[in-house]
Amino acid sequence: MAQKPSIPKGTRDFSPAEVAKRNYIFSTIKTNFEKFGFQPIETPSFENSETLMGKYGEEGDRLIFKILNSGDYLAKADATLLENRDSLKLTSHISEKALRYDLTVPFARYVVQHQNEIEFPFKRYQIQPVWRADRPQKGRFREFYQCDADVVGSNSLWQEVELVQLYDSVFTQLGLGGVTIKINNRKILSGIAEVIGASDKLIDFTVALDKLDKIGEDGVKKEMLEKGISETAIEKVQPLFNFTGTINEKIEKLANLLANSEEGMKGVNELQFICNNVSTLGLQTAFLDLDVTLARGLNYYTGAIFEVAAPKGVAMGSIGGGGRYDDLTGIFGLKNMSGVGISFGLDRIALVMEEVGLFPEAVLATSKALFLNFGDKEALYAMKAIGKLRQKGIKVELYPDKSKIDKQFKHADRRGIPFAVIVGESEIEREEFGLKNLATGEQQKVDFATLVTLLK
Repeated sequence: MAQKPSIPKGTRDFSPAEVAKRNYIFSTIKTNFEKFGFQPIETPSFENSETLMGKYGEEGDRLIFKILNSGDYLAKADATLLENRDSLKLTSHISEKALRYDLTVPFARYVVQHQNEIEFPFKRYQIQPVWRADRPQKGRFREFYQCDADVVGSNSLWQEVELVQLYDSVFTQLGLGGVTIKINNRKILSGIAEVIGASDKLIDFTVALDKLDKIGEDGVKKEMLEKGISETAIEKVQPLFNFTGTINEKIEKLANLLANSEEGMKGVNELQFICNNVSTLGLQTAFLDLDVTLARGLNYYTGAIFEVAAPKGVAMGSIGGGGRYDDLTGIFGLKNMSGVGISFGLDRIALVMEEVGLFPEAVLATSKALFLNFGDKEALYAMKAIGKLRQKGIKVELYPDKSKIDKQFKHADRRGIPFAVIVGESEIEREEFGLKNLATGEQQKVDFATLVTLLK
């Protein structure tokens, strides 16, 4: 008995309809990337292991898919390591390459390797799959696409302003109005920890603060106390537990709280510049909001931090995120190369658009018409018309087999093809075409020019 075929856990097949929807999102994002001056690059699916390992922390290293060396990969392995079954140390002997974990580290490698060919500031976008040996669960896969846009070689905060506009432009074009672009700044979080005398507990402080929506003020305070943050320190940040108002009001509260922190005030001034200019320029459908609890990528980002939330009423995690990093290429020896970038969460965007019903019908359409097959003579007449229609950009096709007409109609219906074109002997004699609307059942005889007009 033949083995039942399957695919690895955490991977997916996509149907024609699903691919069409994903391509629609890809196309919209790509169009906007290029409209904002970003240039495309691509990097290999796999990198040298040394490029990736050690760049994502211990947890990240465990999630990198390693590729076994070609041939007899155990022949050159250390006998002692083999005998001791020391897989961590043995890996470097039997695997020199690995699938990329994200697009950021390969981008950093690309910038360093091609620094003499790149014109800085360099605005790049990249839309490619990445792989993570994660535990598969709903919304989390081992193979998925990332859609990144980054600018490297510039410290200008106008880049952050443009990235907010880019988010707004993409989601507006997708019809996903009302997303909230949350913004914070790593320097503000550092400044708060400094002011309360808990700089050494920055991570503990921000991780607890980030749970405010989930466990409430009392829960956050309890967790902070458990992490060794004093009651006096917690009292100093009391304003953060009821951090409401307009962006300007929130910035004013932060300025009062961080008046004695040089680092914190740098963050306040940066936020003020970005938010004021975004407000002056205006957004189409998105909302910008200052969220002081936002602490994503804390070990990575050095300035602005972004996260995009789906429109209100849609239960979904973040559908985009990013931030400013001051030393992207430092891991490969090129110092002082500041950058800022954002990413779009393709899979979650697709789920949100599906839930809200935002995919246009045209995205899902296959061929506009199916020419029925009555025999070789009729098929040849049909193929001549099909060739001319395709030259005009109209998607049409011929049913390849001469089979029962009812079967051909059912095929068109299952495919979601809206029209059938009937070509028999009488149509050939009169140089006409029978056009049937499969939704209404209406049928008419038309000449070629009318056929073009109706199918367009």
